[in-house]
Amino acid sequence: MKITCLEDLKRIKVKGLEKITPSKPRIAVGLATCGIAAGGEIVYEKMRELTSEKGLDIDITKVGCLGFCKEEPLVNLSFPEGPLLIYKKVTEKEAVEIIESIATGNLPKLNPLCQIEHWEHITGDIKYGKALPDIPEYHEIPFFKHQQKLVLRNCGFINPEDIEEYIAVGGYFSLLKVLENMSPEQVIEEVKISGLRGRGGAGFPTHLKWTLARNAPGKKKYIICNADEGDPGAYMNRNEMESDPHMLIEGMAIAAFAIGADEGIIYVRAEYPKAIERLEMAIKQAEDLGLLGENILSSNFNFKLSIAQGAGAFVCGEETALIASIEGKPGKPRPRPPYPAENGLWGKPTNINNVETYCNVPVIIHKGGEWFQNIGTERNTGTKVFSLVGKIQNVGLVEVPLGTSLRMVVYEIGGGGKEGERLKALQTGGPSGGCIPESLFDIPVDYERLKEAGSIMGSGGIVVMDERTCMVETARYFTSFSEEESCGKCVPCREGIPVIREILDRITQGKGEKEDIDLLVELSETIKKTSLCGLGQTAPNPVLTTITYFLQEYKAHIDDQVCPAKQCKSLISYQIIEEKCVGCSLCKRNCPVGAISGELRKLHTIDQELCTQCGSCIEVCKFNAVIPNDRLNKTKNLTFS
Repeated sequence: MKITCLEDLKRIKVKGLEKITPSKPRIAVGLATCGIAAGGEIVYEKMRELTSEKGLDIDITKVGCLGFCKEEPLVNLSFPEGPLLIYKKVTEKEAVEIIESIATGNLPKLNPLCQIEHWEHITGDIKYGKALPDIPEYHEIPFFKHQQKLVLRNCGFINPEDIEEYIAVGGYFSLLKVLENMSPEQVIEEVKISGLRGRGGAGFPTHLKWTLARNAPGKKKYIICNADEGDPGAYMNRNEMESDPHMLIEGMAIAAFAIGADEGIIYVRAEYPKAIERLEMAIKQAEDLGLLGENILSSNFNFKLSIAQGAGAFVCGEETALIASIEGKPGKPRPRPPYPAENGLWGKPTNINNVETYCNVPVIIHKGGEWFQNIGTERNTGTKVFSLVGKIQNVGLVEVPLGTSLRMVVYEIGGGGKEGERLKALQTGGPSGGCIPESLFDIPVDYERLKEAGSIMGSGGIVVMDERTCMVETARYFTSFSEEESCGKCVPCREGIPVIREILDRITQGKGEKEDIDLLVELSETIKKTSLCGLGQTAPNPVLTTITYFLQEYKAHIDDQVCPAKQCKSLISYQIIEEKCVGCSLCKRNCPVGAISGELRKLHTIDQELCTQCGSCIEVCKFNAVIPNDRLNKTKNLTFS
């Protein structure tokens, strides 16, 4: 059946709502990549198996990621007249308990993460049922309490493989509104009023991009979604595609109408197989219902959408390199102008935004630009999705209004340092971002303030570091990443970044010289000013910010040949303390190179010539008898800004 009008869409919505709020128990297992990795598929299959064996009238389905990745596998349970219950870290054994409890008409005795009485989606509310006593509400959980979900609004609640469930929560109603009641210029004006800026990192006003493409001469135009997402630790776009693929499709269709494009391409990295699988399924479903293809919703608007798989080259996150890759050429950037809006894919006007930018569009069209503008700050409107990873308690996806402080994100939502460790710094913007010290965590998350601090917004990755992190090694690691991912086209990036990495190698090995710090700054500033594309222009950020905020750590490595964080292996040696060693031989048995000797129940010793500083002896010693050698005590009084 093809959807041709509002009444058709409403009929599908009713069918979808019957699935989301059925008259029988519904169990939904989180099966995005994080849920699958944590064992969600095992839980899902066990539940389906038991339900079939027992002949139970229970709906077993799948949803995407709710964002609280630390607590996966997450399982949603809804039943008539009751709230939606969310259970955390569900095992195969607990899956059996859940099914058996429901079979006897009882609630599982497991402790749920939280409950939800009603859930607001784009066109209204879904009311589940009366809350149960002694179970915290969704918004009472610190991880969720301070979030405001626009882009992640459906993730973890609907089946990403069922278009009817997306329509049930308001999906494709914004596209219908555009095609029935708005002109392309009106759509662009609404986006302008909203203040939406590109969520791929640069923060360029979205309406300006669309206007340039709209006004570019030529009948054939393209629209591209940059879903390459190559930053280490970043997985916002992956989850958005895996958990709510129709949200992206609808946003792209509206953007295509606005600029006059009839063909779109989602450029997604091949390392995202689940995202690709669900996007392909969603495109087919939308085509079958007439929401993609010819004369969409009985209009004159035609739009075809396809997927191009990237090989994982980080530089292809840059627009012109991405276009070259789609065209079958090496993914290398070219000088601009001309910009893609004038001369893009196959020489035609092309608009490129990232996944999150497009996902905001259906909300803006439905709620209005003024409504969106009231979220965030005057220059940074709306919300931003971040992946919160590293030395943090609550690893997961976080969506907060722009302008929210880093401290709120890290401590209130993220729960602070892992294992109670004191936090030292964080990095925003991936390998191209800077390292921000804990003393600056009160700055708001917006494009300008992060840039002032020496970092960038990037696509939204936040890597948290504690006192056990060496900032010199961190700069070396990200510089090495940029070196490997550089396309090699321009001299500053191709020749300069390896030199920076070589200097950092020497410093982390205790072979640095006092002149190295000034040389690193000079090289970094030159590469930033002269590189062709964003990779080279931002690659020195980790170096410059760590020198700015953690200069004493560099000096400790160079002047004293010690690593304050005790992480640089070349600067570490271990000794066994006689007063604490009981001669259990556990360290000896676990040393991979045979560097430890000693008789049972007698003092053991470490041969420094054989020792590789792997740290296995410290890890296995139950008596704290193995410690770094005395010279590291020089660093105990060092303080950092």
